Order: sequence, then C-alpha cells, then structure tokens
Amino acid sequence: MTSFDTSPQLNVWRALLALAVVFVMLATTGWTAMRNQRGDTPLQASLSAWEHGSIGGHRLPDPQSAPGKLARFFASLGEAERAGLARRYPLAVGNMNGAPVELRYRANRIALAKERAIERERLHDDRLTPAGQHDAGRRMDRLDDLLAKDRRILAFDPEGSGRVAEVFGDLNRADRVSVVVPGVDTNLLTFQRTERSYAAPVGMARSLYDAERKASPSTRTAVIAWADYTAPSGLGIDSATAMRARDGAVRLDAMVRALPGRAPVSLFCHSYGSVVCGVAAHRLPDRVSDIAVAGSPGMRVENAAQLRTGARVWAMRDADDWIQDVPYLELGGLGHGADPVSSGFGARVLSAAGAKGHAGYFEPGTASLFNFAEIGVGAYRSVHCAHEDGVCRTGLSGTAAA
Repeated sequence: MTSFDTSPQLNVWRALLALAVVFVMLATTGWTAMRNQRGDTPLQASLSAWEHGSIGGHRLPDPQSAPGKLARFFASLGEAERAGLARRYPLAVGNMNGAPVELRYRANRIALAKERAIERERLHDDRLTPAGQHDAGRRMDRLDDLLAKDRRILAFDPEGSGRVAEVFGDLNRADRVSVVVPGVDTNLLTFQRTERSYAAPVGMARSLYDAERKASPSTRTAVIAWADYTAPSGLGIDSATAMRARDGAVRLDAMVRALPGRAPVSLFCHSYGSVVCGVAAHRLPDRVSDIAVAGSPGMRVENAAQLRTGARVWAMRDADDWIQDVPYLELGGLGHGADPVSSGFGARVLSAAGAKGHAGYFEPGTASLFNFAEIGVGAYRSVHCAHEDGVCRTGLSGTAAA
C-alpha cells in the first residue's frame, strides 16, 4: 500500500499538517529563498572574460549561444587554439554546453587545480577560524579526488557549496546515455562518499554504469552523475517547493541538449531529483526516452499525462522508504503533487525489492538497480514490475532500438 489515498478527510488532514510544518519552519528559519546576492562568482567572472575575449582578431561567440552554434565554433578551431581557450577561460569552457566534451574535461581539470590551490591557501590562513580551516581541508580533499587521472568532469562550479557533474564511459561513442539526477543535500562535498557510497551521486552513477555493462556488454553506455544544480539543503522550505527544481530543470534541459550524438537518454531521478525531472519533462528534447523516479516526493503534477512528455515514465519505491509518509499534495506552491507509484498516476511501477530505506536504490543486488540498468540499455521487456500482473511492461517491445 502506498501513502497516496483518495480519502478527502485524510488529504485535508495532511494539508493541515503540511501547513503547520511550514509555519514552524518559517518561524524558526525564515524563507531560505531570501538570501543576499553576492557579486560576480568565479564562473561569472570567467564568462565575462570570455565575452570580452577574442581569437584570431575575432570576438568570441556568446557563451549562451545554442549548443550547435558553439559546437561549430569549436570545430572551426585548431587543437592548439581550443587548448588555449581552455587555459584562459577554464570555468567558462568547462561549463559551456556546446564545447567538445573532451575539451570540457581538460578545462575542468585546470579549474579544479586552481580551486585546490585556493583551498590550500585557506587551509593555512591564520585569519580563518578552525572551522573555516577544516572546511578548506575538506574541500581540498574532495578536489584532490576529482583531479584523479581517470575522472571525466563535465561541469564544475566552486561557488557556494559547489556543483559538479561526472561522466562514466565514452559520451562521444555511446549507444545509450543515462543521467542520474540526485536530491537534497547534494553538493561538492557530498558528491561522493566513502561510507554509504551508493547514496551519493558518484556511487549511484558508477553502480548503474557497471550494472548496464553487465546487462548488455555489447551496448556502449555512458552514465552521468549530474549534480550540476543547486539542490535544497535539508528538509526545509526549499525542499518543499519547486524553486530549486525550476532552476535545475533549465540546467538539466540545457545539458541534455548539448550531449554529443543522437543516442537515447534515460533519466534516473532520486528523491527531490524527481521534482527536477518532473518540472523539466515537458521541455526536454525527444531523445529523452525514459524518465525513471525512485523515492519520489512527487513530480509537481497529478498524473503522468500532465508531464507532457513522450518519454516512458517509470516509478518505484521500496517498502521502508520514509518518503511515503510525506503528504502527497500541492497547496499554495508547497508540496509536489500526487504519488508517482499510485495507481491513478499512470507511471509504469517497478519493483524495488532488496532496496532498503530512502537511499538504497542503487545498491548492487537490488531489483531497483537491475530495473534501472535494463531501462538504461533499452531492455524494457526484462524489467521486474512491482505487481505480478506485469502491467508495467504493457505495450513494450522486447528490446528497444538504440
């Protein structure tokens, strides 16, 4: 049984409960959206420098141009010219949708190294409090990890708590691409973890990549750990509204549109990440073939049809995920709508057998990871449905074309 229920009395009670929680949060923490805006961030400064730059006597193109236009610009340059732009404007190039992915990897290595040097100075800065020096040390350690030789960093922004995206596999040659969209408390420091590694974006994506290769060794896959949006911090107002999701949806759409090739793209959206995917769904390009959500608080709609997407919509939730106790409603902008695993929502409901808690969906050996991998390689007829009637496979061919 899910937490979604059509009983009017129960839904009224949940609405009142949700509002009571909101008023308490407002009284104790205030609206987290009301933050003072800082001056130019490092990324903004790099983009500004790019906008005033030139190459071969010609102005550089608008960094916000369509990915196709930017791709043509970079294709017109020689290797030395492209490398020079990456050195001069590493953050701009490293985050530029339309720049060749290999050049973005190179630019982000330069940006990561520069940021690591800044954190090393902060670590030894006597003007910082011990807590500030500790934070600098943690960030420096994470930057060291990201600078490992085999890592492909598709996006990096050091501002605030930090944003980052990493690729597993070869994006240029992939037959199918998967994108992991994580939820709350995702930032530079939590991008990967030593303990409970499969609860962090890197562990999620690496686990999915390995499972996809096992599911179909002949299919060239690539998986992106996409933490390139500012996720809500904790279970406060930000996580109860779509504010962060709206910004994330724009960024997710832009990233997908800039991916090389024409391979189908599957989105795997966890927790608040499913809110991002729900808000983005109607705008995403046709190459997005699947949107799969796990542990979702809702997708900001009452049913799958309202997502206005041609992608297949999948949903799962394990039996002991606490998210089922969150009120599935939307009232005055608070809450995220109907329960995606409810019978009335219209998603294809998958088994999550073996997954434990809210963060266990990417654990090896679980039905949830198996199902994600089968979707990722297009083997739709092999997925395990949540119900024995196999309704989640209705109308699907044995294996989708790549």
